[in-house]
Amino acid sequence: MKVLIVSWEYPPVVVGGLGRHVHHLATELAAAGHEVVVLSRRPSGTDAGTHPTISHIAEGVLVVAVAEDPPHFEFGEDMLPWTLAMGHAMVRAGLDLTKAGIGDGWYPDVVHAHDWLVAHPAVALAEFFDVPLVSTLHASEAGRHSGWLSSRMNRQVHSIEWWLANESDRLITCSASMNEEVVALYGPELPPATVIRNGIDVTAWSYRERAPRSGPPQLLFVGRLEYEKGVQDAIAALPRIRRTHPGTTLVVAGEGTQFEWLREQARVHRVARSVTFVGNLDRTELLGRLHRADAIVLPSRYEPFGIIALEAAAAGTPLVASTAGGLGEAVVDGETGLAFAPGDVAGLASAVRRTLDDPAAAQQRARAARERLTEDFDWRLVATETARVYAEAKRRVRHPLPRPSIPQRPLPDR
Repeated sequence: MKVLIVSWEYPPVVVGGLGRHVHHLATELAAAGHEVVVLSRRPSGTDAGTHPTISHIAEGVLVVAVAEDPPHFEFGEDMLPWTLAMGHAMVRAGLDLTKAGIGDGWYPDVVHAHDWLVAHPAVALAEFFDVPLVSTLHASEAGRHSGWLSSRMNRQVHSIEWWLANESDRLITCSASMNEEVVALYGPELPPATVIRNGIDVTAWSYRERAPRSGPPQLLFVGRLEYEKGVQDAIAALPRIRRTHPGTTLVVAGEGTQFEWLREQARVHRVARSVTFVGNLDRTELLGRLHRADAIVLPSRYEPFGIIALEAAAAGTPLVASTAGGLGEAVVDGETGLAFAPGDVAGLASAVRRTLDDPAAAQQRARAARERLTEDFDWRLVATETARVYAEAKRRVRHPLPRPSIPQRPLPDR
């Protein structure tokens, strides 16, 4: 099968878990014998110059990376114009696949969109090629804001998500909770949806038992620095943890729009010297941090899945996670980690203390978490199930769509 994947993240451009997900999916599909083209983007701010599109083959996948079309926009300040500029460049590159000498007359059998930022090019290319559109919805704007879409931009993003979901021929979500959210937000006339969990290549994450501590405990957070990731709750809990476990530090790995605010929160809670922001980490650096940490803390207030929970489990790092969304499905409280309610700072502090108080029990839970990473989380299974969705997808008859509904109240607890 010829598969055109459209994603705004693909190595070397990796902002969060989406980029890693698409990379593993694409390479596993290629390894299974499918012809895979990934249409993605070059790093932000890349000068298009005379070569706006760069193509190369990596791990059996043809990667077509575009620079956003001029004029120049900043993602953080001009999100929607930036997205449209990127999308327009993607459409042009996608059409070029049909030309001799570029794509050598390549036509896909299916288009697979990942997230709302590529809605416009994915919908346009699926219509041009007259093939089914499959969309994976990794998160939602309403979910990130507990159902409150207070600003004009929030409502615009929600509307694009709604449009993509209803224009698709099949949908994929990464957890049962995300599937329920999609139905609640974008229904009732949605195409069929399939839950396919994120995967993990266990062999790429060497397991290591925790060595006895020779110094103060070290906690680790990995993820985007956004409000819904709950880093502020980990910072707020740190003074409580340090009262019973003096010297405990928190390493925060990742980037995002809330970086300066989070640094201010560390100052407000008087733990600025105990919180270290290290930015994005490559896989080798991340593995080293996971091996050194006494626990990884994942305090998300909203989380469709949380692929870092699988990576930490594979590395043998004790898990302390909220029950938000997919994390509640990935971490079994008391068996593969310790859990707490989203936003519960006291519960977070208590779970960390229990982990630090009994390293042997924490290590036993870490071993159980590693053992749980069976074939259910194998990327080959993820690719097989995704290919099955491709094969079952049929291009639907298109009808005019009404205006999207906008949530007016918080989503129910998940």
